[in-house]
Amino acid sequence: MQENIAVLGCGWGMALAILCRNIGHKVTLWSPFPAEIQRLRETGENPYLPGVPMPEDLHLTADIQDLSRANFIIMAAPSYGVRETSRKLRGIVKNGVIITVVSKGMEEASMLRLSQVVKSELPAARVVVLSGPSHAEEVARGIPTSIVAASEDREAAKVTQDLMMCDTLRIYTNPDMIGVELGGALKNVIALSAGISDGLGLGDNTKAALLTRGLTEIARLGVAMGARQETFAGLTGIGDLVVTCCSMHSRNRRFGILVGQGVPVREALEKIGMTVEGYYAARIAHVLSLRYKTDMPISRQCYRILYEGETPKTAIRKLMRRPKKEELETTWL
Repeated sequence: MQENIAVLGCGWGMALAILCRNIGHKVTLWSPFPAEIQRLRETGENPYLPGVPMPEDLHLTADIQDLSRANFIIMAAPSYGVRETSRKLRGIVKNGVIITVVSKGMEEASMLRLSQVVKSELPAARVVVLSGPSHAEEVARGIPTSIVAASEDREAAKVTQDLMMCDTLRIYTNPDMIGVELGGALKNVIALSAGISDGLGLGDNTKAALLTRGLTEIARLGVAMGARQETFAGLTGIGDLVVTCCSMHSRNRRFGILVGQGVPVREALEKIGMTVEGYYAARIAHVLSLRYKTDMPISRQCYRILYEGETPKTAIRKLMRRPKKEELETTWL
């Protein structure tokens, strides 16, 4: 079934635009920056996806009006741009259109999940979240990937599954939007922390501890916010956490490595050159942990490194010297 699909955002969005076009959909890729669109037209590829050519009939535009015929929309703007991008769609997209959010993060000012941001700007939209262990570089090259389409609207999640699932992209559905979004947003904090550990020259033991205890605190907050615990044992929990903490594709991990090596935070952000969602998510995790009275020691130390000038070595020492605890937490399991 061929659909008119609009993709908003040329980073992760580019990979999904190529995938959707390759499986037979008509795709329009939008960017708010005319210079970016012109560069893509001239070079025929995204600089962040080197060696991956764009289909010749992929329609590129910086004119939001060109999206009016879209029957299905993929929201791939960075977290800080989701509200403004959603606002631009008012009066352009059809009522009841499915908007599938693939951005991972939360809105820093409001502490809202990105699906909530879209819904607040476009109340008539049917919102789905698409998340899981998925590097854009690998999806664009057709490397087999499994992810999750989550929505309170089961039929909208199934439509997303039907339209985008193919030989190289397997999609599961899940009704737990809260858990799926929190897993996708907060794993960036743990990936950043794992990068700091790598930058310090610490070993596999340390990273394994950060991943497992990091997942515990993500799930702890998620359950307090209404998520289902089992979601964090799936693709958008442990799956996304593993791929982000262990791969050099991950901007969060690369940023963390620089910080662990002693590069000042601002300079490290500039060196990465693209949005480091974990930097913003660290503050969000800190605020939410206080709001929901949830203990998140790894996220707290990451926040202190990024925003309060604590040294990574001091943070590691504080984590290791915490009071003795039981591993199983029957109060939230």
